[in-house]
Amino acid sequence: MTDTMETKDTRDPMDGMGSADDAPPEIAEKVRTALRTVTDPELGINIVDLGLVYDVEVEEGEAKVTMTLTSPGCPAGGQILGGAKDAAESVDGVEEAVVSLVWKPFWTPERIDPAVRAMMGF
Repeated sequence: MTDTMETKDTRDPMDGMGSADDAPPEIAEKVRTALRTVTDPELGINIVDLGLVYDVEVEEGEAKVTMTLTSPGCPAGGQILGGAKDAAESVDGVEEAVVSLVWKPFWTPERIDPAVRAMMGF
């Protein structure tokens, strides 16, 4: 697991479906689906629907997940990041996952999936 303080300037962080030419795009989609099994224990909502996952790329068996947390002081941060790494590595075609924690763009409730946001009353 890698902590970085960088931002992805070349693409909209909400696009989040990048994949390298040598890895079929469906592997990145499978990683994204696997990430839906990781929930924020305080909110009980998966990290994809919460809008914490900004990008998923797969290249030569390595999944690169760029994500954030709801706040820098998130007490469940280690658990969430470890769960993301484990979930990505559970996908066939992924040998290793690197999870990069970024703070830009900063997470806001507007990043929550609209259907989930409506269920939460936002």
